[in-house]
Amino acid sequence: MSQPPSEGTSLVSMTDPAITVRDLRKTYGDLNAVDGLDLTIETGEIFAILGPNGAGKSTTVEILEGFRKRTSGEARVLGLDPAHPTREWRERLGIMLQSTSTNAPLTVHEMVTHQSHLFPNPRGVDETIAEVGLEEKANVRSTALSGGQRRRLDVALAVVGRPELMFLDEPTTGFDPEARRQFWQLIESLKDGGTTIVLTTHYLDEAEHLADRLAVISRGKLVALDTPAGLRARAADAVVAWSETGADGTVASHTEVTKTPTATLRGLLAAHAGEVEDLEIRRPSLEDVYLDLIGRDSEDLVAEGEAELPGRTTATEEASS
Repeated sequence: MSQPPSEGTSLVSMTDPAITVRDLRKTYGDLNAVDGLDLTIETGEIFAILGPNGAGKSTTVEILEGFRKRTSGEARVLGLDPAHPTREWRERLGIMLQSTSTNAPLTVHEMVTHQSHLFPNPRGVDETIAEVGLEEKANVRSTALSGGQRRRLDVALAVVGRPELMFLDEPTTGFDPEARRQFWQLIESLKDGGTTIVLTTHYLDEAEHLADRLAVISRGKLVALDTPAGLRARAADAVVAWSETGADGTVASHTEVTKTPTATLRGLLAAHAGEVEDLEIRRPSLEDVYLDLIGRDSEDLVAEGEAELPGRTTATEEASS
């Protein structure tokens, strides 16, 4: 799907990381929105950043996109410091912001066409519109689209330039289940074409399905960095549940938390000499591990949200300052 960028574009070697971050910090007064973050994102991988609202995800991504100035630390994105972006560097990025920005009184086709003219080697406009499922809305003004359709248009605007690196901030918010699955297929096809993708999402199934690796951030700090399977394996305990019917007909429910569910199961089968009633083995999900990592006392972060950080300006204001 992806084609080589136009002649004269400086490429990062496939052996070099797409992004490196060392001791990244962003402070607002006494608040550490990003607190000493270290990350390396390899070229060609899908990397998910997870965390509750207010954890520092969007702030980190906006720094990497060149929209927000860091307080201290080091960052390299496609070989360049994002604090000093160039036009050529921006042409190599695809960016989908958390909130939709498609309020212009233009049709879907007009908006994607306009966006395609900003890049040296864009994808076909009709092809891009079709892949996000907006063929029937191609001649509809963006202001008349539903919320989910606007997010699809945001995806189209992000991918039409054939980016080497894409930032997707909460991309499937407002999508129905079928649209989310279609979006996942599009992202996987972009990865197959060599695009590096940085994804922030609140959907744990989305991160588990798409991400090669993921980082969990809480209160501005990195609390875990692993593959989805590796992260899930950190919670080794499983729950074995079963029932027993007594001689008087009463049913008693039992559960056992164990690191060796197979051995527990063998013991149950031997003890019951046959079928075990209501037998169930529950292994921790990615969501279970995630909630344990970030702590279950993050309601204050959710209530505040990153948009309410003290002294925070908009990304556009910082980029233009």
